[in-house]
Amino acid sequence: MNNHNRKKTSLLEVAVSLCAVTALGVVIFATQTEEISAQSSNFQGGSPVVSQTPDMRNIRILFPAGVRSSWHTHTWGQLLMIEEGIGLAQIRGRAIEEFHVGEPFWTPPGVEHWHGAHPDVDAHQLTIYEGDVEWLDPVTDEQYHGVRVRPVMRSAD
Repeated sequence: MNNHNRKKTSLLEVAVSLCAVTALGVVIFATQTEEISAQSSNFQGGSPVVSQTPDMRNIRILFPAGVRSSWHTHTWGQLLMIEEGIGLAQIRGRAIEEFHVGEPFWTPPGVEHWHGAHPDVDAHQLTIYEGDVEWLDPVTDEQYHGVRVRPVMRSAD
């Protein structure tokens, strides 16, 4: 390949690269503008401030029937939500609480608790927490099969 053809090829590669970068920029800008417009149209009275927390964890856990965690604590607390099935949770020293789909369970920081599935029904739980988990002793069968209560509904129904 002579020098002239190399220059043509090089210019063509540069032109194609510039077109690709421009097209990508347009796509990114359009997507970001669309997202910003959608966000600003969904809130009235001002703009909320969204922040990401790198230490926050959200996990979906499928507990088969009869499966439960050991006793544990969280340094920043833990929020559980039952997505499917029936979940159980207990704060040490209290009755076991039975939770159904859409019902939250909040454990404050440093409070010993366990959670898992009902003895006869799987539980799909969403768990959100930040900080560290300190694992403690296993939940015995006697503790797991203790007195269960349904929490008072917290909804506006």
